Amino acid sequence: MNNELISIQTNEQGEQRVSARELHKGLGIKERFSLWFGRYEDMFVEGTDFTSVGLPTVVNNGATRMLDDYSLSVDMAKHISMMTKTERGNQIRDYFIQVEKQWNSPELMMARSLQYANNKLIGYESKIAELTPKAELHDKFIATGEAIGVREASKEMGIKQNELVDLLLNHKYIYRQQGHNGKLQPYKKYVPKLFTLKSGGVGENGIEFTPRMRITPYGREYFYKKFVNPEQTELDMEA
Repeated sequence: MNNELISIQTNEQGEQRVSARELHKGLGIKERFSLWFGRYEDMFVEGTDFTSVGLPTVVNNGATRMLDDYSLSVDMAKHISMMTKTERGNQIRDYFIQVEKQWNSPELMMARSLQYANNKLIGYESKIAELTPKAELHDKFIATGEAIGVREASKEMGIKQNELVDLLLNHKYIYRQQGHNGKLQPYKKYVPKLFTLKSGGVGENGIEFTPRMRITPYGREYFYKKFVNPEQTELDMEA
């Protein structure tokens, strides 16, 4: 509104609000702000009619300090202006009445509705854009539909095999049997969600061999998000 007597701001909830300190100044009140406002606050509902806010103010030495202020509804500001019982108070009250009429006009109500709908649409589009790469990433690993070895999994993730092995060892997802050159085995609590074991058995020479570890599609997606691309939201994984 042009030629504003008192500045009116619109908050995130689409409500018009007025600074109590600006109203105090606009009404030409000589009384100290805290005493003046204290005479009115019990007449109104905190959290609805007014909320406490801080007002950044530059003081004489150039520093900035916070002054107590209150964000008022236009209706509360209008009533306070009326109760001042001065010509200036009546002018500001009439100004607030005109502001309310304009704010509640069919044209502005329609414009706010359209803006709200547009903001919701933008929000949906942003969410879709955010989820799309995650869905594509999910498809990348799930599409194979089978558990694969560490070598194949590291290629799929785009990292070196020994790097993947070190990550899994250091984070206690797997361990080595029988020393440094022993076979890799998963800890039982991660089977079968992250790993599967291809059956062991006894070879032609009669020597028993250890089941071979495989990483599931879910496991590869989980490890990719955890180690390769940590900006992705990690999947919940219950032990």
